[in-house]
Amino acid sequence: MRSEICARCRPLVASARRQILRSTARQQQQRRHESTTSHTADGSSEVTETKKKKNVVFSGIQPTGVPHLGNYLGALRQWKRLQDDAQRTGDRLLFSVVDLHAITMPQEATALRIQRREMLAALLAVGLDPDKGSTLFFQSSVPQHAELMWILSCTASMGYLSRMTQWKSKLQMHNKQAGLDDAAMSKLKLGLFSYPVLQAADILVHRATHVPVGADQQQHLEFARECATNFNHTFKDVLIPPQTMTTPSARVMSLTHPHNKMSKSSPNHRSRILITARRDEVRSRVAGAVTDGLNAVTYEPEARPGVANLLELLSQCREGETKEEEGGGEGRREVLSPQVLADRYAAAGATLRDLKADVADAVWRELDGVRERYLDFLDRKGGKWLDEIEAEGAEAARRNAEQTMRLVRHAVGLGPRP
Repeated sequence: MRSEICARCRPLVASARRQILRSTARQQQQRRHESTTSHTADGSSEVTETKKKKNVVFSGIQPTGVPHLGNYLGALRQWKRLQDDAQRTGDRLLFSVVDLHAITMPQEATALRIQRREMLAALLAVGLDPDKGSTLFFQSSVPQHAELMWILSCTASMGYLSRMTQWKSKLQMHNKQAGLDDAAMSKLKLGLFSYPVLQAADILVHRATHVPVGADQQQHLEFARECATNFNHTFKDVLIPPQTMTTPSARVMSLTHPHNKMSKSSPNHRSRILITARRDEVRSRVAGAVTDGLNAVTYEPEARPGVANLLELLSQCREGETKEEEGGGEGRREVLSPQVLADRYAAAGATLRDLKADVADAVWRELDGVRERYLDFLDRKGGKWLDEIEAEGAEAARRNAEQTMRLVRHAVGLGPRP
């Protein structure tokens, strides 16, 4: 039954209703304006797309000691650029030294402790900075990673895991025609089989929206999305399937075996350049890089992989260089492809010696200052400074991961409502 309003009060009620409606409309319009209006260089406003939601970016690197040039160009430089962009976008960045992944292969405890610190110092030396929005921590310092891994393991597909490329490659190493015998199977450890689940947990526990990966890691990111989908379907929509941020740079190949990727596993130390190398070491490694008997510069990756690798290195190391505009204007970035560089060398009649000299100079300019910062960070406060940086990052990472785990535990039935 509707209550009747007297004639004297009706105008007052109508007026109040109009004021409420006008106030609500103004608030909605203001919110739309804030999310769709941007300012041009001259200060005027123009309508653009809805304000971009802030991303959460996660990536990890194994503690193999000091990274080499391939690690830097393939991942670490991209992380630094993401940090630079985050100063403008406000994106959240989490970078982890994934020491739990390292023990899927036998490790000597003392060496692992040293390599963790070396990797952390190297990340800081290339420019990652907690004061600029990058959270740096050891994976083992955040127990929520391992906790979520176990929960995800209970919904992960054995069939999917058995199709993972790296597991299949290990099987092939031990396979003897018809199948695995007991001796061969005993050499394959559960951690090696299930570590993609831990990789998925690394990403999902921080609610990462984006993960920068190379082409060889895309399968693992697909599996992380699969884990999120399986969990959300089985329990509740809690986990966020991440998106791929493909690293644009090409793979850096070995200087001694240019058909192979640059790697620390190679017994020949001259096959790689560490990011902390001295200038004379850089020159020596590049000068000794394997090429061929044709003393001319052409870009033919299949026929001349050694020369192609040098041109790729030169192209990538020159990405950060700027060229001054005519008339004294600001510098602009000039990116030259390996093919364009080869054409220029050919036109100038340059030799492989000329190319190697230019590559060595470009690599040194790219790594300039890294060695000094690395040594400083390792020794600062007698080594305690690195411990402080990691402890601060780990605490922030634990707080972030625990937010996810409270939701996960409740969804599974292992914890109260958050």
